[in-house]
Amino acid sequence: MDPQDRRTATVEQRTFQILLVAASLGFVWILLPFFGTIMWGAIIALLFAPVNRSLLARMPHRPTVAALLTLLLVLLIVILPFALVTTALAREGAALYQRMQSGQMHPEVLFRTMFAAMPVWVTELLARFGLDDFSELQTRLSDGLAEAGQFIAAQAFDIGQNTFDFVVSLFITSYLAFFLIRDGRSLADAIHRAVPLAPDDQKLLLDTFTTVIRATVKGNLVVAALQGLLGGIAFWYLDVTGALLWGVLMAFLSLLPAVGAGLVWVPVAVWFYVTGAVAQSLALVAYGVLVIGLVDNLLRPVLVGKSTRMPDYLVLITTLGGMAVFGINGFVLGPAIAAMFIAVWHIAVRQRQQGSP
Repeated sequence: MDPQDRRTATVEQRTFQILLVAASLGFVWILLPFFGTIMWGAIIALLFAPVNRSLLARMPHRPTVAALLTLLLVLLIVILPFALVTTALAREGAALYQRMQSGQMHPEVLFRTMFAAMPVWVTELLARFGLDDFSELQTRLSDGLAEAGQFIAAQAFDIGQNTFDFVVSLFITSYLAFFLIRDGRSLADAIHRAVPLAPDDQKLLLDTFTTVIRATVKGNLVVAALQGLLGGIAFWYLDVTGALLWGVLMAFLSLLPAVGAGLVWVPVAVWFYVTGAVAQSLALVAYGVLVIGLVDNLLRPVLVGKSTRMPDYLVLITTLGGMAVFGINGFVLGPAIAAMFIAVWHIAVRQRQQGSP
């Protein structure tokens, strides 16, 4: 090939690369509004792929029927319970706000009772931080509680107003999950042919991504659901107002390893103690440490840490960082990005040791 033809080929190759990058970025750009629904559709397909393979083994020539049965199982054990809990949560949050607005609940009375019941050493500690002025403290707490109540009511109102958006997102997630369940194998083969990496490197990255997604979603959601359920039962038994609301909040905060659930039950235990319900306080502390905390300490390392082969501190940091950047979806994306980072650098080190570029 003469120099002129070589230059022409180089220009054509670079032009094609620019078009490839531009088309890919444009494709990602138009999909961004549906990022959450697409991600969860793909996660559902990934999690329930073993179920679909089991059904395909019994009906090898009916992939559509197998995918529909798999999706029906997803609707029954995942989507329907989520919709029911969301509806109940919105109803209870709105009822709690209405009780505050109607005067059935008096936050200032509760705050004054708690402040008066505090031990001397607690009031002295508050005085060191300038928090001994009850009137000012009451104003801050009342304003904060009012804002929290307004936020809960607004969210409940938004859920009612945006039911159509919720149904549309749910439909898109289910629709996409069906096709990914049915055609996931062919799509994976197409990606395998398109990605310019060695087969061993592709296998390492795919196995890492699949393992981390399954471990973080199944592990974190199982731990969060158990801790929320156990906490909600304890609050219901102790006659805490809004037990379902606090249980769901505990489940949500349980996505934060080690500290999540304690952000809910510890303040409630403190509240019981300073208001004279010492037995309830001690019972809740014992239950929180020995039961709720035990779920996190035993199950999370088994379901998340060992499967991802990442240390607990890295799982914690990447989960917090992922949620700070991506919101609720970050509890999946954070550890997944960290695991891919480790896998890519492992490939780079291996190639350097082998003398590959």
